[in-house]
Order: sequence, then C-alpha cells, then structure tokens
Amino acid sequence: MLNQNTPKQNIQAISSAQASRRKMSKKIKILTSISIIIGLLLGYLVFAFVASRIIAESHCACDATCDGIFPFTTVEGICDDEDDVPNKQRVQPVDKPIIYLYPKENINVSVKLGKPELITTSYPSYIDGWEILAHPDGTLTDLNSGRELYSLYWEGGNGDFGMTSDGFVVRGADAAEFLVEKLAILGLNAKESEEFIIYWLPKLQGNEYNYIRFASMEEIIDYMPLNVEPHPDTMVRILMLYKPLDEAIDVNEQELAPTPNRDGFTLIEWGGSELE
Repeated sequence: MLNQNTPKQNIQAISSAQASRRKMSKKIKILTSISIIIGLLLGYLVFAFVASRIIAESHCACDATCDGIFPFTTVEGICDDEDDVPNKQRVQPVDKPIIYLYPKENINVSVKLGKPELITTSYPSYIDGWEILAHPDGTLTDLNSGRELYSLYWEGGNGDFGMTSDGFVVRGADAAEFLVEKLAILGLNAKESEEFIIYWLPKLQGNEYNYIRFASMEEIIDYMPLNVEPHPDTMVRILMLYKPLDEAIDVNEQELAPTPNRDGFTLIEWGGSELE
C-alpha cells in the first residue's frame, strides 16, 4: 500500500519521534546522575563506617570516654564484654631492649633481629644486622664503625602483649626492692640489674601500684626472633610488662623459671613496655 501521508505529516512524525528520543535521553541522563550520586553516598557511608571503626579501635581501645566521638561507633561495639577489657589492652612500643655479649674469647659475632620491620630506633644503626667483635669482659667493637660499645640497643613498635591473671602487684615505693630480687632470679648480674633499675624505676616508683609481669620466652621470640652466629651457649631475654594502677588488684603470683647458669658464650637482653 502506498504511503498516503503528506510531506508535512511526515515531517511532523519525524519531529515527534526526535522529541520523544530527546525526552528519553534526558530521562536516562537524570537517572544516571541520580545513580552516581547514590553510589557516591553509599561509598562515603561505607568509608566513614570503616574509618570510624579503625580510628576508634586504634585510639580509644575500650575507653568509654570515646563514646559518640566517632560516627557509627560506640565502645560497646568494640568491647562487647567488660570482662574482656584486660585482654584487649596493648602495649606501647617495646622500650630499651639492650643486648650484652659475653664470649669465652674474642670472637666475631653476627646479631640479627628476626623482624627488622618492627625496629623504630637502634644504635649502632641497624642495617641488615650488627657485625661485632665481642670480648670476654663484655666490651664490643662495631666492625662497621670501629666504635667501642658495651651493648647493642634497639626499640620496636606494634607489640601485642596484655595483662593476664598472673603477675605481681607492686607498690611504687617498693619497686626498687622488687626489681633487685626478681632480676637476680631472672639471671641479670649486678651491673645489668643496676642499668635496668636506673631506666625503669622512675617509671614505676611514682605510681601508687604497678601490675608487673615478665613475658615468657615464647612471647618474646614471637615478637622479635633473635638470630646470633655463633649461637650462644646461654641466652637470657627479659621483657618486663607493667601497668600503673591506682589501687591493688588480685592476680596469681607469676612463677619465674629457675635462675639460669651463665655457661659458655652468654647473651643477655633486657627491655620492657608499659601496657596501655
């Protein structure tokens, strides 16, 4: 059948179709814009929620004073059970570990920390380990610089220790006497014990009470393995964890291992950290 429409009618039909397409295109653009805006809003909400959780957990721990500071987050959402609070406490960076070496004769010693990414400070500067000439009296010579030392020093971050049901509760006024007794049991000699006490006593004696425990060798190795060549015959590593207290709490007294015999080539390390 022949098209009976006039040219004018054809032009009108084409114009109508084009107008419809323009309207449809405009609607599609509007819907696309709305979808993008909704997607951005949802992305922001997800980001804000995740960021709030991370910030709150990192900076507030289980502190109730942080409630309401960060959107979408309450302390109850982080610490579901108040009884779990001690187990969620984390230490500040591990402070002042220093290493003494006592060989039976002058020997070259290589000392490497197993997780160098955790090191925040060191002296001598830790670059893929320390290469040391060690003498029987404990004097060390840094083979890179030629400097004479009495110990190797490092500090680390990201410790993951906490309070347990075992430990000691010590009055600040009794901290010096406590340390003298316990450090001797743990294997430090008089000089090493004195250096430990000089560093840590000011942090303990000003507190009414202190919760103190000594990390197990398994905890210490898990945090920072120590690789030494030649391997020491005796290795003593001490890490004191403490938390200031306003009043005494009940804990089971920690049972310390028997005093080690310092036989042969001996390595001694001590450090500590305050529980948040």
